[in-house]
Amino acid sequence: MSTDQILAFAVIAAMMVAFILDRFRYDIVACVALIVAVAVGIVPAADAFSGFSNDIVIIVGSALVVSAGVARSGIVDVAIKRFFPNLTSVRTQLALLLVAVAVLSAFIKNIGALAIMMPVALQFARKSNASPSRYLMPMAFAALLGGLMTQIGTSPNIVVSEIRAELTGERFTMFDFTPVGATLALVGVVFLIVFNRLVPERNKQNAALHEAVEITDYASEATLTDTSAAIGKPLSDLLRLGDGEVVATTVLRGHTRMPPFPDLSLKAGDTLLLAGSPGGLDRIVSNGKLKLSGSPLKTGDQPEGDVMAIEVVISQQSSLVGLSARELALSYNHGVNLIAVSRQGQRIRERLSELTLRGGDVIVLQGSRTNLPAFLQEFSLLPLAQREMLLGTRRRAFIPLAILIAAMTATAVGIAPVSVAFFAAALAMVAFNAVPLTDVYKSVDGPILVMLAALIPVSDSLRTTGGSELIAAWLGQAAAHMPPYGALALILITAMAITPFLNNAATVLVMGPIAASFATTLGYRPEAFLMAVAIGAGSDFLTPIGHQCNTLVMGPGGYRFSDYPRLGLPLSILIIIVSIPVLLFVWPLR
Repeated sequence: MSTDQILAFAVIAAMMVAFILDRFRYDIVACVALIVAVAVGIVPAADAFSGFSNDIVIIVGSALVVSAGVARSGIVDVAIKRFFPNLTSVRTQLALLLVAVAVLSAFIKNIGALAIMMPVALQFARKSNASPSRYLMPMAFAALLGGLMTQIGTSPNIVVSEIRAELTGERFTMFDFTPVGATLALVGVVFLIVFNRLVPERNKQNAALHEAVEITDYASEATLTDTSAAIGKPLSDLLRLGDGEVVATTVLRGHTRMPPFPDLSLKAGDTLLLAGSPGGLDRIVSNGKLKLSGSPLKTGDQPEGDVMAIEVVISQQSSLVGLSARELALSYNHGVNLIAVSRQGQRIRERLSELTLRGGDVIVLQGSRTNLPAFLQEFSLLPLAQREMLLGTRRRAFIPLAILIAAMTATAVGIAPVSVAFFAAALAMVAFNAVPLTDVYKSVDGPILVMLAALIPVSDSLRTTGGSELIAAWLGQAAAHMPPYGALALILITAMAITPFLNNAATVLVMGPIAASFATTLGYRPEAFLMAVAIGAGSDFLTPIGHQCNTLVMGPGGYRFSDYPRLGLPLSILIIIVSIPVLLFVWPLR
């Protein structure tokens, strides 16, 4: 073993220990490992930052923006309410998500399938008052399992098919992978559902802070337009869109105040005084196609996505105290709309334009991102802790979904690689205001991308120093005297172990020829060994860095590096146990 190989193994081992100990944030650990690798000479200084241009970094960052656009569109709410209105059990929701992700991943890129379903998972988490971490890691693993089912499901299957063609003159076909892959996907999905308690619940501290500042009793006012979906339907149907988080206090029809009876048939022009959480109010307004109180904002040369909503507290020194929105003429004089008010200990039943504001009231203002800061300063208003406020913002409905489908279609038919297709999709999300320009970098998880970019050259040092070939030599010596099932298991386990450091396609390129040559030496057919390499390379359940699906959920799920083995290690063992007999049955060695 050369000095460079020793150093490469040492740096990677130390980095993994630091990740597991979790004393420092993962991006800091990765950056330190990169600097050490450059300092000891196993990563050339010219290649130190090559990871920032790597496709994986582009794919993960772009997928986060695309997923944010789909989540903001409101299409997820519509789909859940139409097709799965009564799913409240976490286990039932999880089963639906895992099956959907696994099936989609068999036919489209697993990162795309995961990006489609992540907003659904976040909605389910909110609806069930559960942590998103309960859903996201199992979904990432299900995406990896689903990719094993077909030739196009994951990159290792495509690469191993080419290796077989070079060795035997015959490629694996589209569904040659299905008998083994479908068995593993079924077993894995059942495991993920039954043993979901192994998933660590994260985001608890963030949730506590969110709950401490969240206002759930806002009063708002909305009118049914001529295009409203609620016209002719009972009031209860409209309120059902708020998932029980919103009540109607009054219905105004012309100059008549009407009691908010559940069976009251709604008409165009009816104005509803509503009370509830911002999220519930937003779902009723956006899905019911209602118009909030206030005049349409004129933003001049500002782009449409410039309009936003913000929560603020009226200080006792504010000049708004003692005045109503009508007296202030906020929309006319300042280009700002008052769209919701919360007053501690009191349910507001007045129209917002007539309500006299008090110090301590929490209000939601709609206005231009460029004008609101000056308005807050002028009237001594104190913004609350920042959180996404979608109430009063315009949604683009099916446009984000169409963008995502176009990106996945482009990759499926070979028009563009995944990195280019998803980067273009992220750009289209911004161009069509599905994600406001000012929110783009909030959607991209910076620490995750920095970690990936730093790790790529460090992990590649195994290949450049000859460490991977050394592993292959050890592997051949160890397997020489093993029975067939033992040799097959060793190939599978080795591929599974090194894929976090070489990425899955590179793992197949390194391990495929070794496995085939090993099989030939022992007098076996190579197909089972090549399939074992593909399964091992496509089954990284132990780290967040081996596959972009695992990385994609790390930030939204609030996971730590050490969280992945808690669920991933028993799943990996299960995959190994199930794979070997199924491979031997489907692909006989002789």
